[in-house]
Amino acid sequence: MAGGFVYNAIDQTEVATAEIYGKALADIILKDPKVVAITADLAKSTKLGDVLKVCPERVINVGIAEQDMFGVAAGMAKAGCIPFLSGFSAFTSMRACDQLHTDICYQNVNAKIIATHAGTSFGQAGSTHHAIVDLAITRAMPNLTVIVPADGMETANAVNAAYNNFGPYYIRINRGFDRVLYQNMDYGFEVGKAVEINPGTDITVIACGSCVFQAKQAAKFLENADGLKVRVLNMHTIKPIDKEAILKAVMDTRRIITVEDHSIIGGLGSAVSEVVVEAGKACAFKMLGHPDKFAPIGLHEDIMAEVGIDANGIIAAVREVMHKDFEEDDNWDDEF
Repeated sequence: MAGGFVYNAIDQTEVATAEIYGKALADIILKDPKVVAITADLAKSTKLGDVLKVCPERVINVGIAEQDMFGVAAGMAKAGCIPFLSGFSAFTSMRACDQLHTDICYQNVNAKIIATHAGTSFGQAGSTHHAIVDLAITRAMPNLTVIVPADGMETANAVNAAYNNFGPYYIRINRGFDRVLYQNMDYGFEVGKAVEINPGTDITVIACGSCVFQAKQAAKFLENADGLKVRVLNMHTIKPIDKEAILKAVMDTRRIITVEDHSIIGGLGSAVSEVVVEAGKACAFKMLGHPDKFAPIGLHEDIMAEVGIDANGIIAAVREVMHKDFEEDDNWDDEF
């Protein structure tokens, strides 16, 4: 791999996803003196332990001041450094929104934001620590690439891609242990290109982050129980989104469901629907995510079940959409 680090499924089952990030960044820092890590007093929580072990002098703690962290990062990037900012998703997107917009994106500096504790993965901490609007904020920022890895292997690939490409990146990862989706890093990760997890011609489920594994499980169940061929796309890059994969799914399956640990307003579902509407293509469409209210407090898996973004919720949604009549006849040629 171009980044100089390679991990496998054994690594990601033994450590949390954020720890994979920490290990990847430690490898990068060892080989590139321009790379620095910046944290807002969250080095332990965002798993910078490996970086502190190998190069503590290049870990900068600005204290509990996310806005300052972004200002420092912008200045260091202007001076030729490559800063990796580590913080909770809720704070990097909302508390430091103005600095992200003006200091990082407006100036198009080479800063990489690693936003941990994404979605409701820190569910028991309550609404102040839930990040269910961050994609709506970040994907509207010019110059910013937005990635939501599905597991540890994809996190390593995303960090590698951010390091090897100029410009601001927002990489959104969960707090704890993600279910293993990929056995190694060599599965064809490319920024802006969706990965097909399961082939299918009846309906397409487009998911990101922790919902990808849930979609894969749902697809397996539906094939065995209902005989349905469910295409599952891992849309790891929210911006720039893979328009080609979306429109191909519309043409091939005519039924689309999006699934995300985020509000149904402004996130993956909104991004996909914009592509479909702009192209003028007809399909049955349903968005799964958090409704327009604050998320409940609890364990991540319980919240996912409550809002219907776990495997059971996806199964129910697929069955619902499969029974929708959205055409008066079966002649769809007039739609294209």
